[in-house]
Amino acid sequence: MMRLYILSLVLTITQLSVYGQDGMKLSYDTPAVKWTEALPVGNGSLGAMIFGGVEKEHLQFNEETLWAGEPHDYSHEGAGDYLAEIRNLLAKGKQLEAQNLATEKFMSVPLKQVPYQPFGDLFLEFPEHKNYENYNRNLNISNAISTVSYKVDGVDYKREVLSSFPDNVLALNISASKSKALNFNVYMDALHENKQLDTSGATQTLSVAVKDGALRGVASFEVETDGKLTIEDGKVAIAKASYATIYLTAATNYVDYTDVSGNPEGEVDKVLTKIKGQDFKKIKAKHIKDYQGLYNRLTIDLGDNGRSKSPTNKRIYDFWKDPNDPQLVALYVQYARYLLIASSRPGTKPATLQGIWNHKLNPPWFSSYTTNINLEMNYWPVEIANLSECHEPLFGLIKDLSESGKAVAKKHYNADGWIAHHNIDIWRGAAPVNASNHGIWLGGGAWLSSHIWEHYLFTRDKEFLKEYFPIIKESALFYSQFLYEDPKTGYLISSPSNSPEIGGLVAGPTMDHQLIRALFRTVIESSEILGEDQTFATKLEAMIPKIAPNQIGKHGQLQEWMEDKDDPENHHRHVSHLWAVHPGKEINWEETPELMKAARQSLEYRGDNGTGWSLAWKINFWSRFKDGNRAYSLMHRLLSPAEIPERKIRGGSYPNLFDAHPPFQIDGNFGGAAGILEMLIQSHMDKIEILPALPNALPNGEITGVMARGGFEISLKWKDLEMESLEILSKNGSDCKVEYKGKTLSFKTEAGKKYKFNKELK
Repeated sequence: MMRLYILSLVLTITQLSVYGQDGMKLSYDTPAVKWTEALPVGNGSLGAMIFGGVEKEHLQFNEETLWAGEPHDYSHEGAGDYLAEIRNLLAKGKQLEAQNLATEKFMSVPLKQVPYQPFGDLFLEFPEHKNYENYNRNLNISNAISTVSYKVDGVDYKREVLSSFPDNVLALNISASKSKALNFNVYMDALHENKQLDTSGATQTLSVAVKDGALRGVASFEVETDGKLTIEDGKVAIAKASYATIYLTAATNYVDYTDVSGNPEGEVDKVLTKIKGQDFKKIKAKHIKDYQGLYNRLTIDLGDNGRSKSPTNKRIYDFWKDPNDPQLVALYVQYARYLLIASSRPGTKPATLQGIWNHKLNPPWFSSYTTNINLEMNYWPVEIANLSECHEPLFGLIKDLSESGKAVAKKHYNADGWIAHHNIDIWRGAAPVNASNHGIWLGGGAWLSSHIWEHYLFTRDKEFLKEYFPIIKESALFYSQFLYEDPKTGYLISSPSNSPEIGGLVAGPTMDHQLIRALFRTVIESSEILGEDQTFATKLEAMIPKIAPNQIGKHGQLQEWMEDKDDPENHHRHVSHLWAVHPGKEINWEETPELMKAARQSLEYRGDNGTGWSLAWKINFWSRFKDGNRAYSLMHRLLSPAEIPERKIRGGSYPNLFDAHPPFQIDGNFGGAAGILEMLIQSHMDKIEILPALPNALPNGEITGVMARGGFEISLKWKDLEMESLEILSKNGSDCKVEYKGKTLSFKTEAGKKYKFNKELK
């Protein structure tokens, strides 16, 4: 074993910026025209998109629990009576007949779920501000405040917007450099047909009711100012002020997925009463302290070649032409962390396909939770990026599904335990929806359960594992009863199912088997850690070798299905059969190199194009394949402008750095950030690999606070593509194994102690 010693971290790396956290801004020199140019703020439940207009400012806002529909069990009574027949048809190669029967007898009731809804709009009118100069708008992700500033007739005007988690308000502070120079009107509106505005007083209230649904919402704002305040034509008019602060909050009658008896009026009242007497400085200080308690845990500096001084929309365009903007790559990581903190806080709901930001009554894909990759991808960076608490809303959803999914397991599959399919809404619909050729996908329960295990691996929180063990055990119980013996091969297979969104309804898709094996192994290992349910664990252990294995096909590819029928010309965005490479680990260079080569061949065939989230997944794949330059080439595509007509690639980034499917889906932001971190640190193989996929484009850098499985916090510097220094903080005293360029060091750690190394890893 190599000798361990302490190395001083007093070390200088040239060409690195001193930007640090202060340089983490999105900045623009014109107001937003489109929603995908506006800037997002959020506190987990209350979000807004800020356009930054001068004569007319627009904040489009959302509250996370305003959805269409009502409490509903989507399961289909009697569906399980047709399971054997559907399996039979698939076994005989009669796919269309199986799909038609499943469509008629097996799908959810009703066939589709319901969408997440926008709440309302806050407008500010500044009729005197037609001729302005020195305009700037930005989003400082170091303190989660969006700012608009400009000058009119020698007076400097400034607006700051934040969404406070401690106080649950959107706070908008407007100030002028000259006394009594501030004059404007403010009011609310909404897209909903059923809406009511109470404009009789200084506290203005907007009430909305979702069409044909059970949910209604109330939003109210108050204004504090040193100017004169009047009501004119239903608007609050502020005159001769030097400052004004608008506090807005919103709530709905949603309590949980079975209960809509909430009192939004009372909740809104409570929030506004609580902040009375507090000025903006105090609200702002609390907000920054709370936010930075999470955000400041991780820093990343990849250098700055001067492009950071340009507006962000120009930087995205320039990155397409020449992907040499390392600070933009670092900003992308921190922006994803910002968006996670803004859309997923303890006590809130998990981030949807669009986080908590949506401006349409009929948003793409309902802006819901899609579990055949998109919801999970939202949470890929959460542990490694040192935001473990932000994982909690996902665990809350899994708890709900472990209940609503029981009826689906029983009615559709005649099985115990619980199951979830590819789409979930706020009513926790767990049945197969939309169409049988892609809606009957069986991996939701297993994939979601893997997040429980990942949280344990990163934190080593045994009490957490004990709390959630019954949920992952019940998920495994379902699959243990659902798997059946393939009449052709004798293997246990998953049928009916599909490889997400490709190939139609089939028997035995590779992805299902990877997910189920991973879940069974998780339950087995958890059972050993906790000393519980050994009998069930033994049963699962006996089943694993009987599940259809990964197979290499005639093109040298990893087969996506039981049959060797992959088409090398198929460039579909989903690459589901590589789940065992990432985020799984069953296929890896150390234990299964031939399967790893086959998986890489499959990815080569799929190609480098794709929608935003697909590009993000490919970044993670190539990082796991240890090909940093290929991963970075996908980053080039992901960070290029999505709306340039001459680009033939669909995915990319909007001017506000939102991921483009297109349209906007937030998963690519999170998946892309996770992929960048995978280039720098990997820990899925029970060791910490340092710079396993470092691209030539990022020769120098420093990252602090990045997490590794086992409860380790890493600080790392590198120069000229070589590690310079490494510091590992052990959170709980786990045994540690570190690897850098083939050199390995194993050692025991003490909780709370730091261990420092140089590039020789002595």
